[in-house]
Amino acid sequence: MELDEFLCLSFPLLNKGYLRRQVRDGRVLVDGAPALPSQRLRVDQIVILDFEEDEDLPDAPVAPAVKVPILYEDPHLLALDKPAGLAAEPERWARSNASLSGALLELALERSGTEVEDAAAPSAPLSFRPRLLHRLDKDTTGVVLVAKDIECERVLRAAFEQGTIHKTYWALVEGSHPLGDGEHEIIDLPIGPDARRSGRMRVDRAEGKPAQTRIAVVERFHGYTLLAASPLTGRTHQIRVHLCETGFPLVVDPFYGRRKSFALSEFKRDYRKKPGVAEPALIERLTLHAHAIEFDEPCPPAGAPARKLRIEAPLPKDLTRVLKQLRKFRPR
Repeated sequence: MELDEFLCLSFPLLNKGYLRRQVRDGRVLVDGAPALPSQRLRVDQIVILDFEEDEDLPDAPVAPAVKVPILYEDPHLLALDKPAGLAAEPERWARSNASLSGALLELALERSGTEVEDAAAPSAPLSFRPRLLHRLDKDTTGVVLVAKDIECERVLRAAFEQGTIHKTYWALVEGSHPLGDGEHEIIDLPIGPDARRSGRMRVDRAEGKPAQTRIAVVERFHGYTLLAASPLTGRTHQIRVHLCETGFPLVVDPFYGRRKSFALSEFKRDYRKKPGVAEPALIERLTLHAHAIEFDEPCPPAGAPARKLRIEAPLPKDLTRVLKQLRKFRPR
C-alpha cells in the first residue's frame, strides 16, 4: 500500500491533500527517513508523524442528517442516490454544511466500527476509503459512483477519460421540442467560462472546449418537454448551457433559465389562489436528474467476465410531483 493511502485509512478525519502535504514537507518519516506519498510500505516498518499541538487541522466533512440511499454495492463499488441541496464536497464558504463526502466518511466509519474524536490521533484503519468518482451540481439529484478501493478508482477514472461510461440525465425544459419520437440529435457547441459572470459557463465558439450532448424526447406536454440528455464530454454545466443555447432551458434554473421555482399557477388554467395563503412551489431547484449510468464492471471476480452494469436512480418526489401535474393539466 502507498504511504498516502495508509495515512488516509489511519487518519480518516484528515483529507488526502493535507496528509500528502505533510509527507512532502518532511513531517512524516518512514523508518526515520523522509518519504514520498507514493512510497510503498512493508510489514513492520515504523511510520512517525509530527503534528504541532496548536496546529489548526482541516475540518472533517459533515454528514447530512438523513442517510444517502445506496442504489448498488459490490466489494469494490458503491452507487448512491444523491438528494437535492447536498454538495459533493464541503463548500468553500460554508464548510460546516453537510456534503456527500461527509456521508461517505460516516459510512466508512460505521462499516469499520471506528469512533474518532481527535483528528490527529491515529485510529484503527478503516476497512475501506470511499473515493467519489464524479460530481453532480448541488441541486441536481441522482446516481453517483464511488470507488471503495484504489484499483477500482483507477479503472473507472480511465473509463471516464475514454468515454466508455455513459450517463443519462432527465431534464424538464421549457418549450415543445421538435425532435420526433425515437429520434435523437447531438448538440455540438464548445463551452468556456463566462468572463462577465463568475462561476458560470457559456457557449464560446472561438476559445471554448469541445462539448457534445445527445438528446432525445422522453415525454411531451403542452409547452414543456422531458428530455433524456447524455453528455458525451464532461464540461461544467454542460447540459444546462447546451439546452439554454438551443432555446430549451431547464424549467427551473436560476443561472441559465428564468425561474428559481415552478408553481401550479404557471400552467394550470383558471388557477384560483387561496386568499391570504402563499402558493407553495411544486419544485424549487434544478429540474435535472441523473437518471442512469452504464459501464463495464470495473473489478469482476477472478476468472469471470466483466458484466455490463446499468444503475438507475428513481425520480425524486418533487420532480415526480411536477410531472404528475403536467400530465393532468398539460397533456399531449
